[in-house]
Amino acid sequence: MSSQTDTVNQIRFKAGRPNVTHAAAAALELAQVPDLMLLARHIHGDWGDVSEHDCLQNEIALLLDIRILSRYVLPTGPAIWIVTEADRSATTILLVEGE
Repeated sequence: MSSQTDTVNQIRFKAGRPNVTHAAAAALELAQVPDLMLLARHIHGDWGDVSEHDCLQNEIALLLDIRILSRYVLPTGPAIWIVTEADRSATTILLVEGE
């Protein structure tokens, strides 16, 4: 038996070295959202607020070892992107500006 819920409960890939930009850290602090909570959602396959196309791209990325992108809207309004490199060496949390 397999479902999306089962998939989200498992770590889907290694994130590598986590990096948080200064702007993202400030936005997360203002919104009182822990960066680790969003990182956990990301590595468990909860891609956040992305299009169906981007969701499919992430599923393909898991199979082909290419870049993975999640997007989460903070309660204060701005959005955060989490990007895991294709080689899974690093994951960067950054503030989306001008969206």
